[in-house]
Amino acid sequence: MKITKTGEKGIALIKSFEGFVGKPYKCPAGIPTIGYGATFYTDGHKVTMNDSAINESQATDLLKSMLVSFEKYVDSYCVDTLNQNQFDALVSFCYNLGPANLKASTLLKKVNLNPNDPTIKDEFMKWNKAAGKVLAGLTRRREAEANLYFSK
Repeated sequence: MKITKTGEKGIALIKSFEGFVGKPYKCPAGIPTIGYGATFYTDGHKVTMNDSAINESQATDLLKSMLVSFEKYVDSYCVDTLNQNQFDALVSFCYNLGPANLKASTLLKKVNLNPNDPTIKDEFMKWNKAAGKVLAGLTRRREAEANLYFSK
C-alpha cells in the first residue's frame, strides 16, 4: 500500500526536535514562529510576534496541517514502495530542510534507486550543518531520522 500520510512515529520525531512553544518567538533565522516550528497558520497568514498564544493541541493540529504539503513533496519525489517509517523519516527531513534540498539530494537519488540501500544512513548524516558548522542538534535529528528510516 502506498504511504501518503505521516504516521505517529514521524509526528513524534518532528515534535521532539521542533519543540513546543505556545507563544510567538523568532527562530534562529529571525522568522516569527509558533507551536512546533510553524511560520504560518492553516488559513495561510504568517505568524507575527503579536499573535495570541496557542496550546499544544492547537499546535499539533497546525503541525499536521502543515505536514500535508511536505507529504505531497515526498510522495511526488519518491518511489511508491516506501514503508511508513521511511516515508516519515523523509517527511521530517523535508520539513526541517525544505523540499528543494530533498529534491536535489543524493539521499533522494539513493532512496529512489534502492530504498533499502544501507548507505542511505550516510546521506542523512551529511545534512547536519548550518552556516558550514556541524550542529549537535542537527546531528541528533539526522541520526533519529536515519534510525526511523531503517526501523521495522
